[in-house]
Amino acid sequence: MEEPIPVTRDVDWGTAKLMPDVDRQRAWLLTVNGAPQSYVDLDDPTHLEFEYAQRIAHVLDAAAEPHRALDVLHLGGGALTLPRYVAATRPGSRQRVVEADRGLLALVTEHLPLRHGSGVEVIAGDARSELEAAADASADVIVADVFGGSQVPAHLTSLAYARAAARVLRPHGRYAANLADGAPFTFLRSQVATFRAVFAHVCLIAEPSVLRGRRFGNAVLVASHTELPVAALARRAAGDAFPARVEHGEALERFAAGARPVDDADAVGSPEPPGGAFSVG
Repeated sequence: MEEPIPVTRDVDWGTAKLMPDVDRQRAWLLTVNGAPQSYVDLDDPTHLEFEYAQRIAHVLDAAAEPHRALDVLHLGGGALTLPRYVAATRPGSRQRVVEADRGLLALVTEHLPLRHGSGVEVIAGDARSELEAAADASADVIVADVFGGSQVPAHLTSLAYARAAARVLRPHGRYAANLADGAPFTFLRSQVATFRAVFAHVCLIAEPSVLRGRRFGNAVLVASHTELPVAALARRAAGDAFPARVEHGEALERFAAGARPVDDADAVGSPEPPGGAFSVG
């Protein structure tokens, strides 16, 4: 069998690289402009290398009883890591993936094809436009993992965007977003305030070192119209290789104290990560 070789290609938003994992036979790391974006094991879609993906998977696992099919809308596709995970853990799920970078989609389709009968539909388009076009109460879960380069685009951070997500979710649905920030958390605190203005229940999942402001990192924001399974999420997150904490209730209120919801006119993208925060060689 031939050894897999790296693939480099110019895509819409820069340069994408697919690099094989020497420790796993059919596993690949996708980077865009040097920043790791996705990790996929084609032989084991349930293997999630990135901590933020593991935390979103906890939200997906807790969204319904095991193996029950879900309707999931993914905003941001990358290498389709989480759609593959849902297809493997919840067969029969209907999933729609929106990815703005057509060049990236072509690269992933060619080198990391989905399994036949996965139930995953992938389209090229703008995440907010496709969200706003989606039918009312049509999704059990919305997963938002959209980065233009290494930043969350501003138009996916506002009250209008959060209201669109709330409309598309079913009454017991969950919204989960991969965000990134560091102290003093101006962006992350504004996101908590924005989604708390729209959803009755919000929590953050992140490593304690990130929440304490010791380093820049990812945080998963989870929102729902109905009560979140905070205890279950906390147990799962605490068992990760890099344990995370679930911030909610009064602790989350203190974290976001003084932050205000963001309108479209005032929306800004997430901050540029400090040099070396996420880059790989």
